[in-house]
Amino acid sequence: MSTGTVLITGASAGLGAEMARQFAALGYDLALCARRTDRLDTLAEEIRTATGQRVETAALDVTDAEAVPAVFGRFAASFGTIDRVVVNAGLGKGAPLGTGRADANRETAMTNFVGALAQTEAALEIFRRQQRGHLVLISSMSALRGMRKSMTVYAATKAGVASIAEGLRSERIRGLDVSVIYPGYIRSEMNEHVSQKTRFMVDTPTGVRSMVAGIEARRAKAYVPAWPWVPIGFAMRALPLSVVRKLT
Repeated sequence: MSTGTVLITGASAGLGAEMARQFAALGYDLALCARRTDRLDTLAEEIRTATGQRVETAALDVTDAEAVPAVFGRFAASFGTIDRVVVNAGLGKGAPLGTGRADANRETAMTNFVGALAQTEAALEIFRRQQRGHLVLISSMSALRGMRKSMTVYAATKAGVASIAEGLRSERIRGLDVSVIYPGYIRSEMNEHVSQKTRFMVDTPTGVRSMVAGIEARRAKAYVPAWPWVPIGFAMRALPLSVVRKLT
């Protein structure tokens, strides 16, 4: 028997795909969307076979402002209710500002922030109508302070996502829980170019287990995995920028 329905964006690979597997193993039905429907449909069949859970898929580019509420609405109509929306779709492109790659920075900003805003709007329409729901926004440890060079825009978008969540919590909307997840170094398709020997990097299933645990606990904020990212998070917020620069 299903324990509810989870909608995950950017679910065709990486953290999104692994969250889908782990939520299905916990008994959730899934509404999965991403741009790459071939990989999404392969994942859906894998999960159905392994768990027997209901899985529906849809093509979605989160920067398409009209498509986001339409896709979310179709999922809500099909399942009857959506219990949790995980705003996960993201992009890791970027370049130092003023170096001729404004296109990469703009694309990252549109996907990670404007796209997250569209997803949040669509999710909140459903949750307000239901008078209940759990909104999960995937941020990043890089959101805790301004980052340099190619990370500047990415970190800014993830800080913006966290700010949206805090604003919603402050609003105290009836029946709404809001969680922000701050992943540390978790191996995924987005960072596959990074050295395998990066300190504190964990594999995808291990990292996602920490993410799912924080989500299931409906924590307002979760630095994951907790070790070493909880103490690192405290240090990043407290230390002068000159010191933070050496840590990142």
